Amino acid sequence: MTANAAFVLVVDDEPDLRTLYELTLLREGHRVETAASVQEARQQLRAQRFDVVLTDMRLPDGQGLELILELRDAQRRERCVVMTAYGSAENAVEALRAGAFDYLTKPVDLKQFRAVVASAVQGAGGVPAPRSARPGTKPAAAPHDGCAALDRLVGDSEPMRTIKQHIAKVARGMAPVLVRGESGTGKELVARALHANSQRADGPLVAVNCGAIPENLLEAEFFGARKGSYTGATQDREGYFQAARGGTLFLDEIGDLPLSMQSKLLRAIQERSVRPLGSTQEETADVRIISATHRDLAADVQAGRFRQDLYYRLNVIELVLPALRERREDLPALCEALLARIAQESGQPTPQLTPQALAQIASHPLTGNVRELENLLHRAMTLSEEGTLQLGHGTAPPMPPPAPPAPEEPAAPTPEAVPAPTPALAQALKELPSDLQGWLDQQEREILVRALHDSGFNRTAAAVRLGISLRQIRYRIARLQIPTPQDSDGADDAE
Repeated sequence: MTANAAFVLVVDDEPDLRTLYELTLLREGHRVETAASVQEARQQLRAQRFDVVLTDMRLPDGQGLELILELRDAQRRERCVVMTAYGSAENAVEALRAGAFDYLTKPVDLKQFRAVVASAVQGAGGVPAPRSARPGTKPAAAPHDGCAALDRLVGDSEPMRTIKQHIAKVARGMAPVLVRGESGTGKELVARALHANSQRADGPLVAVNCGAIPENLLEAEFFGARKGSYTGATQDREGYFQAARGGTLFLDEIGDLPLSMQSKLLRAIQERSVRPLGSTQEETADVRIISATHRDLAADVQAGRFRQDLYYRLNVIELVLPALRERREDLPALCEALLARIAQESGQPTPQLTPQALAQIASHPLTGNVRELENLLHRAMTLSEEGTLQLGHGTAPPMPPPAPPAPEEPAAPTPEAVPAPTPALAQALKELPSDLQGWLDQQEREILVRALHDSGFNRTAAAVRLGISLRQIRYRIARLQIPTPQDSDGADDAE
């Protein structure tokens, strides 16, 4: 037997498939027992302990899901992999939520089969010792600081109590978690709490902002690269998957990944292995995936901007963070905690938060959530004197309050309710364009040119002004052939 040999139970009612799986596992050096039904599997599990359980979803006398739930309730150590020919994403997600390690869809690809089993075997004996993180990644959580990580999620409102309960419940498993919420609601803090309360807390936590990586570097950043694999690769380098081995990989702003990279990420998650650029060998990717976004990924799936199969892989467990306007009762505690931290970092005494100051803060819309609140308090502390927090004109909200929400059931529009076109648009549409796309391109070009001029050809600032990403404005500049100063790249593209 090899060093990574394991004891595996295969549960499937088709004799030919049982034999195929058994022979494949035996060639890998594993010990194997088989069962053809839920009842036979229960007898095997009562008689002995296994490292891995491979079970079909539908069996003659029940569901493979029953075995997973029973093992979970008994706190057994076996890692379960579900195999199903009835492989709807919903079934697979249900199995993962129940505690399954992974799933495979029949007909099973044997290469993927071996990779998933190898990953399950590797994890069955415990998490590997953490390695030193690559430069620029976040360090691992200190041992036993799960409670401290939860405490950093300040607030005792009902929404926050619910979120903390969910974190404590799902942190111990391996199921991928998708954290959704508006910008500034604390998605990374939730990811850190999940990691700190997991069985991987001693391993690294690698946080990645998916929207901040140039598209041409995505593959090298995620999967690593070998010396000479591209211009400038003077030495071997680890990717995020290698750096997070034995720990957690946090993919922030996952919705900003281009479709081409989404397919490569899906493969890495499915096969639990990655291939560095310039290498012919694959490496095991033993990571737990936590992702986050402020976007509605379900809508992006419908619009074709996000892969459905990747969405189901990532959204096994969803945590939706409340906006600050939904938990205003947490404002006093949040202000106290933020002021204490700002004071500690700046070496200043913590100013007194008066009821008047708190009332002023509460009057702000705080559309930027906790991040905006922190910036407001930071400005106020800088301008305050005599140990009391003072909010003046310098702390005015940077953004106007949001428009009131539309009624849930709007009345049918009448001719009087339809807004008239602006004079400029009315003039332009006196005659309908014969080339609609050309006309639209011209309007888009004029808007982009104006935004670029107004920002001094700083593309980052222009993108923010127009509400699009830096990648999107680069694409539009290239597509519309908009000339830009030769030296503009270096000044604006710090992401």
